[in-house]
Amino acid sequence: MKKHTLSVILITKNEGDRVERCLKSVSELADEIIVLDSGSTDSTVSICESYTNHVFVTDWPGFGKQKQRALDKATCEWVLSIDADEALDTKMQNALKKLLSQSAIEQDAFKLPWGVTIYGKTLKYGRSARAVLRLFKRDGAYFTLDEVHETIVPSGKKYGVLNGLLLHYTHRDYKHGLDKACDYAWLGSQKYFRKNKKSNGLFVALLRATWTFFLIYVIRRGFLDGSIGFIMAMTYAQVNFNKYVGLWLLENNKT
Repeated sequence: MKKHTLSVILITKNEGDRVERCLKSVSELADEIIVLDSGSTDSTVSICESYTNHVFVTDWPGFGKQKQRALDKATCEWVLSIDADEALDTKMQNALKKLLSQSAIEQDAFKLPWGVTIYGKTLKYGRSARAVLRLFKRDGAYFTLDEVHETIVPSGKKYGVLNGLLLHYTHRDYKHGLDKACDYAWLGSQKYFRKNKKSNGLFVALLRATWTFFLIYVIRRGFLDGSIGFIMAMTYAQVNFNKYVGLWLLENNKT
C-alpha cells in the first residue's frame, strides 16, 4: 500500500512520438500527472490528455520558469520531475513503488541514475555515469529560473539514490542531436552572459572543450561504450566550446 503521494510533472512541445513512453512508465505510480505544453502542433496534447486531466497550454518562458510553473501546480507530498524524452525502467518503477510504500522516508530528495539511450544503445559510462536529482519532497523545493540546465533546490540536504535507470532518449536522430546541441549551447551562452560569467577568451573555450571530452571519455570511461561513447563525448565537448564562444561574442558585442 502506498503511504506517500506522488506528483509527476513534465513540460512538452511537439513530443508526440516520445511522450507516451514517458507517461506509461509513471502512470501507475503517480497520484497526479501535470503537463505544461508550450504550443505543440502535433499529437502531444491529445496523448497527454489521455493520461491526465491536468494538461495546460502556456507560452514559453524558458526551462527553469516553465518547470517552476509545473511545480506550483503540484499538490502531492513528493514530486518526480521527468522530461518527455525520458522514462523509468522497470527496476526504477519498482524501486519508486517500494519507496512510496515505506512508513517514513528520511531523505529529502533522490538522485536517479541516468541511462542515456541513443542510436539503439543504452550507455553505461560517460554521460550515463552519473545520477540526476529528480525526485524530491514538494514543500520548500523550487527550480532555479535558468534558461537552460535548471536545477532543483530541495528543502533539505539528505539525498538518496534510487535503484534502476532513468532512461533518456536524448536524440531522435543525428540531425536532431545537432540541432539540440546548437540550441543548448546558445541558451547556455545567454545564461552565462546574464550572470556576468566571463569567457576568458577563445583559447580557454578550447581548453574547456578538451577537458569535457577527457572527463566524459576517459575519467567517466565513455570509451567503454564504444563508438557511440566517442560520438557523445565529442558532442558534449563541442557544446561546451560553442557555449563559451557564444559568451565571448556576447561580451565583445559581436553577435
